[in-house]
Amino acid sequence: MQAGLKTLTKADQYTSLYPQVEALLNGEPDLVANLANTAAALKEQFGWLWVGFYLVKDDELVLGPFQGPVACTRIRKGKGVCGTSWAEARTLIVPDVEKFSGHIACSSLSRSEIVVPIIRNKKVVAVLDVDSTDYDQFDDVDQQWLEKIVSLLQL
Repeated sequence: MQAGLKTLTKADQYTSLYPQVEALLNGEPDLVANLANTAAALKEQFGWLWVGFYLVKDDELVLGPFQGPVACTRIRKGKGVCGTSWAEARTLIVPDVEKFSGHIACSSLSRSEIVVPIIRNKKVVAVLDVDSTDYDQFDDVDQQWLEKIVSLLQL
């Protein structure tokens, strides 16, 4: 969390972060650079365990730019939280990953998760995956803002 922002609400932090991410992406055509900077900005702001992207390649999600501990490299459609979000083309909020049937434990430190699909031309092309060491970390505020942030990405 950035200095001076500790007393802000989650919504206030997103309100402050959004224009920064928008400025980072503005005019930069490189996808890897944009995904990397978006992941870094979110991780730096909120201090979550893991923030990153998986890209749809052939019939799998393949690890893209991320911040945090090493991660699973490939995820099949419908498997785990990421694969389920991809299959269902909707954001998933999981308050306790141990209670999610089929959860893929890339890190034993992960307690809760949100996965936001990135949809272009009615097709999921990638997902944003965020893990926290705290239970019940994510809510509708995160969903609203993370969906808004991924809409900035050009995929």
